[in-house]
Amino acid sequence: MKARISYIAYLSGWWVVRKVPEKWAYSLFSWISDSLVRRNGKSIQRLRSNLARVTPEFSKSELEELVMQSMRSYMRYWCDTFRIQDWSTSKIQSSVTTTNENLLIDPMKQGQGVVIALPHSGNWDHAGAYFCSLGIPLVTVAERLKPEALFLKFLQHRESMGFEVLSLDNRSFATLMKRAREKRLIALVADRDLSQSGIDVNFFNYPARMPAGPALLHIKTGIPIVVAHVSYTQNGIHIDFEPVELSSIGSDEERIQQCVQEIARLFEKGIKGRPQDWHMLQRIWIDGDFADRKDAEV
Repeated sequence: MKARISYIAYLSGWWVVRKVPEKWAYSLFSWISDSLVRRNGKSIQRLRSNLARVTPEFSKSELEELVMQSMRSYMRYWCDTFRIQDWSTSKIQSSVTTTNENLLIDPMKQGQGVVIALPHSGNWDHAGAYFCSLGIPLVTVAERLKPEALFLKFLQHRESMGFEVLSLDNRSFATLMKRAREKRLIALVADRDLSQSGIDVNFFNYPARMPAGPALLHIKTGIPIVVAHVSYTQNGIHIDFEPVELSSIGSDEERIQQCVQEIARLFEKGIKGRPQDWHMLQRIWIDGDFADRKDAEV
């Protein structure tokens, strides 16, 4: 019953946000973000500690302002997500600017496929909708949400924009390998994996763990790999593409480690430039009191 009530409340909010005028919707979400910061719950505390590591040069007041901006950016993400299904193709395309877009477009035109690794920055759904609107459908993976009906709603939402969404389970990687060999566009959010299967990296001078998936797809199939960083602009989003450059020397295991570390370095570069758009409200580093356990997100 609790899950059912949560689902109905979520859908009701989604419907309302789609129907009210744009200015009202974004003002509401900005108010919600500021209220959450003032309440200073566990997610806000985690966001603050994460941003403190990204911007060690910031004063206390500068950090608090950054936390406020980051939560507003995060709420903008959700407002965009609720409303984007009503956007026209022209609005989606006109609200996106890019740097080095050829790193994605050229391999796709040549039939090579591409795997893109992204951090939790900006609005990656908006970026995906943009490339689908250009006739480049993408494959991605989504973690199952509770209640199940809510996960299926998000699945339907993303599929309506042209995504192929795989549920994150023990079968998803085999399907990703198949899609890589089919030379498809694969987009994976890849800045956090606290499981024992994650690859240890240095991230902003602290130990972290990131998923091996993008690197494995690249090294096992030869599909080109690119990092994309999405940030907000006044009228939409900007996507920066960076090549992941690797040595051809070493074992697969060594090259996977090198690849994930290079992805982490490129994530650092993008996040450092626009820290307010990095929406990391969960644990990411594995020092301090971290221990390998199922509830490692404390």
